[in-house]
Amino acid sequence: SMKKLELDMPVPDIELPATDNQRFSLSELKGKHVVLYFYPKDSTPGCTIEGQNFRDYYDEFKKLKAEIYGVSKDNLKSHENFKAEQCFPFELISDRDGKLCELFDVIKEKSLYGKKYLGIERSTFIIDKQGLLRKEFRGVKVDGHVQQVLAALKSL
Repeated sequence: SMKKLELDMPVPDIELPATDNQRFSLSELKGKHVVLYFYPKDSTPGCTIEGQNFRDYYDEFKKLKAEIYGVSKDNLKSHENFKAEQCFPFELISDRDGKLCELFDVIKEKSLYGKKYLGIERSTFIIDKQGLLRKEFRGVKVDGHVQQVLAALKSL
């Protein structure tokens, strides 16, 4: 298991597949801020609204030289469908074996109908142009979240 990430530390380079035949690689994104938002599952209500909010503010993020990526464990086919249905202007990363989830420590015990299971806790991270982890938002509530992320980016 990798060393736990802490604020102002460099984020290790993990390469993963993303939508639109992209390979997500942090080292190739130097010079841009990167917003990584982890969400539980494609096409579920909260995840859909969160993605729509990032979509609707996308131009604001671009002005701040920030690239947005959504991350879940869904496969690429599921991601492509979700992206197309919602017209997301950013890519979705497929973290099938949970490498990125583990690095950012977003897998938490959750419960549904009294059953306990491990799943992704909604979380967002800002990585700066030098590749350092600068902000983390954990246990995210969708409402107002995108505005919080924009404000944090502006303060960097």
